[in-house]
Amino acid sequence: MTTKDDFTDEEWARVVRAPFVAGLAITLADPGGPFEAAKETMATLKSATNPPSREQLLADVALEVQAMSQEHQHPLKGYRPAKGEAPGRQVLDELRDVQAVVAAKATPEEASAFAGWLVASAKAAAEAAKDGGFMGFGAQQVSEREQDMLDQVAAAVSG
Repeated sequence: MTTKDDFTDEEWARVVRAPFVAGLAITLADPGGPFEAAKETMATLKSATNPPSREQLLADVALEVQAMSQEHQHPLKGYRPAKGEAPGRQVLDELRDVQAVVAAKATPEEASAFAGWLVASAKAAAEAAKDGGFMGFGAQQVSEREQDMLDQVAAAVSG
C-alpha cells in the first residue's frame, strides 16, 4: 500500500497536481474561451476528487486535492509550461515523468490505477464543453484536437 509518506515533498506535489496537468493538456490542445476553460477546470476538479478506484494512493491524492480546494489553493501551483516551447509536449513530459515516479514507488496495480485516473481526468476535461457549432447545434462533444491529446495522454502514462 503506497501513501503520501512514500514520496518526497516535491514528488508528492507533482503527483497531486498530475490530474490537473492531464486536464490542462486538453485545454492546451484546443483552447476555447473562458467559459470552456472554466468548465474543463471544474470537470478536472471533480475527477481529481473522485478517484475511479479505491487504491490508498488515489484516495490520498483525492483527499489532498479536496483539502487544497477547501483552502482555495491553486492545484497547479508551481507548475507552468515554459513559454516559447511546445506546451503540449511539456505537459505530456510531465505526465510521463510523474507516472514513472508513481510506478517506481507504488504497486503495479496502484500505478495502473493512477494512470487510468489521469486519462479519466483528461477525458472529463475534454467532455466538459462542446466545441464548435452555432448556439449548440452541430457542436462536437470532443474535438479532433482534444481526442488526439487524449490519445497522447493515454500513451504517455501507459508506459
